[in-house]
Amino acid sequence: MQTILGAGGVIGEELSRELPDHTDRIRQVSRTPRRVNRSDELMAADLLDPVATARAVEGSEVAYLTAGLPYDAEIWERDWPRIMDNVMEACRRHSARLVFLDNVYAYGRVRGPMTEETPFNPCSRKGEVRARIATTLLEAMAAGELEAMIVRAADFYGPGAESSVTHHTVFQRIQDGKPPRWLGNPKAAHSFSFTPDVARSLALLGNRPQAYGRSWHALTDGEQMSGIRFVETACEAARVPYELQVPPGWLLWAMGLFNPVLKENREMMYQFNHNYHFDSSTTQQALGVDPTPYQKGIARTVGATPRSAQSVFLPRRVRE
Repeated sequence: MQTILGAGGVIGEELSRELPDHTDRIRQVSRTPRRVNRSDELMAADLLDPVATARAVEGSEVAYLTAGLPYDAEIWERDWPRIMDNVMEACRRHSARLVFLDNVYAYGRVRGPMTEETPFNPCSRKGEVRARIATTLLEAMAAGELEAMIVRAADFYGPGAESSVTHHTVFQRIQDGKPPRWLGNPKAAHSFSFTPDVARSLALLGNRPQAYGRSWHALTDGEQMSGIRFVETACEAARVPYELQVPPGWLLWAMGLFNPVLKENREMMYQFNHNYHFDSSTTQQALGVDPTPYQKGIARTVGATPRSAQSVFLPRRVRE
């Protein structure tokens, strides 16, 4: 049995498509789980409930923690430590191996490539939370309390990644016949992890006993992709003329007064104003697998993005 805790999100669904190569018993766990594969077992559970979490993990050989929370620092500070404690205790009790999908917020601003050896130096409230829960898990791993690993990914892009920044600012706008936008410095390099590659990394690493006891970076194309180049590639794939709008910082700040998502994103803008280079070469070498090139991943994402009734992420009149 391999269990996905926080099933239903884009990574949970992609992981569900990868795991049949490794097991014929997959359990989907969320508040409202649904099948991806015909044989999936469904279990409703709230990971904030320790009893429900323990029941969800019982009988599992591997548990993948891919859950997400609303993009709100206050909610993260309140709920993420509880979720991590509940999942760790459940895995201890039932001798399940744990694979935790993390992001790079704990690293803070990094000058140079981010690797698995990059120290935690958070510069945001959300980064502080991520550093705290990752440290809790790493300390338990070092003490031999449970078998676990951390798999980190860069910002997501890919089919179905509708909560990602690039979905709202690039892919959805192209499909709606509107010019793409970029937040921050479009000339800065910014790595993005293709969601199918993230899921493939989780499945491959989670089924390698020798991979436990450390942190890994999910497979991610190493090309130094700027915002300009990302949008150019998306426009080429969609066969539309290149155009790019870059809202000024003052407007994003002002809109944050009325838009909770933009307000919460203020503290993370360092990731888009400065170079952000995510290095997954260690994972590539260990697995003998290459990540999907940006050109192919962006083309797949463009092709999978449906039109919407309207796009209201930012006012169209702002142009560069």
